[in-house]
Amino acid sequence: MLLATDLDGTFLGGSAADKEQLYSLLQQQKNIQLVFVTGRGIRSVLQLLENTALPRPEYIICDVGATVTHLPTLKAVEPLQSHIASRWPGDHVRETLKTVRGLLHQEAHQQYRCSYYYDEGTDIAGAREIATSLQCDLVLSAGKYLDILPAGVNKGFTLQQLLKVLALPHQHVLVAGDSMNDYSMYETGFKGVVVGDSEPELVTKTAAMAHVLQAQRPGAGGILEAMEFFPEFGIYLQKEG
Repeated sequence: MLLATDLDGTFLGGSAADKEQLYSLLQQQKNIQLVFVTGRGIRSVLQLLENTALPRPEYIICDVGATVTHLPTLKAVEPLQSHIASRWPGDHVRETLKTVRGLLHQEAHQQYRCSYYYDEGTDIAGAREIATSLQCDLVLSAGKYLDILPAGVNKGFTLQQLLKVLALPHQHVLVAGDSMNDYSMYETGFKGVVVGDSEPELVTKTAAMAHVLQAQRPGAGGILEAMEFFPEFGIYLQKEG
C-alpha cells in the first residue's frame, strides 16, 4: 500500500489520539509506503521531520507538485524533476505578475512555481490571463492561496508520474487531502479520502466520485476512516490490532 497524503489539515490534522494511532501504524507497518504531497517547500518539510514522532516518508512531493524528492538521499527524482523544470518559464513569471492588483507574494523558497496570498480585492481574472499567456496554470485553495505552476503540473500529475517510476499499480494507492490544491489527486482515479473539515468546494467537487470517501473525522482520523472503509486497505488496520 502507498499512502499519498497532504500535510496541513490532513496528515498533521485531527485529534491527538487519531494522530498517535495513524503514526504508530505507519511506523510499525513496513508494507505501507508513505509519500507526502504538499504545498510546502522541501525546507519546511525537512524542518517538520525533525520531530521524531512523525513517520518519515520515502518520497516528498512539494510545491503543489512542482518538486519531488527521494528523502533518504535528498535527491530529486529523475527524469521526472527535469521534465517539470522544462515546463517552467523562469523567474520572469514573478516579475510579470507584479502588475496584478491584490497579489501578495509568499516569502518562501520556491522552485518551478510562484505562490501568493489573495483576497476578495485580488484581480484573479488578470492573474489567470497572465498565467495562461506564460503557459502556466493558476490554482486557488483554502480561500487565500494562489499558486502559479507549469501547465499540467499539479499534485495529481506528479504523483502519477512517480508511480510510473515505482511501477506501482493504482489499486495499491490511497490519497488524502483537505483543500482544492489536492483536487487533482482525486481526478486521477486513485481511491481517496476527503478528510473531515475540508474546504467546502473540495467536498462539493468530489461528492459524486465513487472512489472518494467523504470522511467525518478530520485529519489523521479521516485517513484511518478511509482505511476502514476500503477493504483493500483495512487489512493493515487488522494487522496493527
